[in-house]
Amino acid sequence: TRTQQLLADDPLWLIVLKVVALFAVGVVLTLFMINWERKVVGRMQQRPGPNRVGPGGWLQSLADGLKLAFKEDIMPVMADKKVYFIAPIISCIPAFVAFSVIPFGGEVTIFGEQTVLQLVDLPVGVLVVLACSWIGGCGIVLAGWSAGSKYPFLAALRSAAQMVSYEIALGLSVVGVVLYAGSLSTADIVASQQQSLWNVILLLPSFVIFVIAMTGETNRAPFDLPEAESELVGGFHTEYTSLKFALFFLAEYVNMVTVSAMATTLFLGGGTLPFLNLNGWLEFVVFIVKTFLFLFVFIWLRGTLPRLRYDQFMRLGWKVLVPVSLL
Repeated sequence: TRTQQLLADDPLWLIVLKVVALFAVGVVLTLFMINWERKVVGRMQQRPGPNRVGPGGWLQSLADGLKLAFKEDIMPVMADKKVYFIAPIISCIPAFVAFSVIPFGGEVTIFGEQTVLQLVDLPVGVLVVLACSWIGGCGIVLAGWSAGSKYPFLAALRSAAQMVSYEIALGLSVVGVVLYAGSLSTADIVASQQQSLWNVILLLPSFVIFVIAMTGETNRAPFDLPEAESELVGGFHTEYTSLKFALFFLAEYVNMVTVSAMATTLFLGGGTLPFLNLNGWLEFVVFIVKTFLFLFVFIWLRGTLPRLRYDQFMRLGWKVLVPVSLL
């Protein structure tokens, strides 16, 4: 395709620029999201959110990040030291890798070089995102197991079961989109929706299942059972401090952005609008707006619904989402 040809012609400096930009987007959106979430939930609960640090309280996340970096880095005596150290990294890296296949916009010119606002267009782009979300979950499992403490270990088991259950529902909900587009390439899926209706209209049941499953997959309320403080202290990261703890936070929020961007790509036509030809940068703006709609839904759910009981959560996955997806 033309997208693949343009990406194949990218010079090395442009590829490096895109990689740095993707990393920056991930980190900045994480800082923004944490603050935005606290402000929106505060508004929903009729109280002020963060309002002291920086203009309107918008630098609170940056202050929290710096504070975490200077905290004492403790390692439990009973921990498996190598796995304990590497688990946050395993959680964090796949979240950023998944960004690489997401088409943020169409054709643009950067410093005189014609390219596409996407790092790489793989023929199996959708599978890469699913694989990355699974590997990130492995980091959580290893973190809970390696800490040498019972509560994080229980959270790791919960996370493993949650990951397996909701990954199946998530994968099945994508099948309809892949069959309809006739391709596993994210760019092709976006292109297939440009000249027709968005998949959210054509495949509404798949969309609903995808949104529920992606909330379960990212361990977000009301499905935040691996970190249920009411019974597991703090969950899988109980024994983590300083930057290792910050990496888990970073991974969670980058994952939220990734699955929101993926939902936009699969069901809302990416950066395109039906029957309109937008330029590449305008597509990027449209894409970001759509992604923020999904991110708002994450916050809305957190401020609205109580946490599910674990057996209810598993029943929803296996007895409702999987059969309905198959149907």
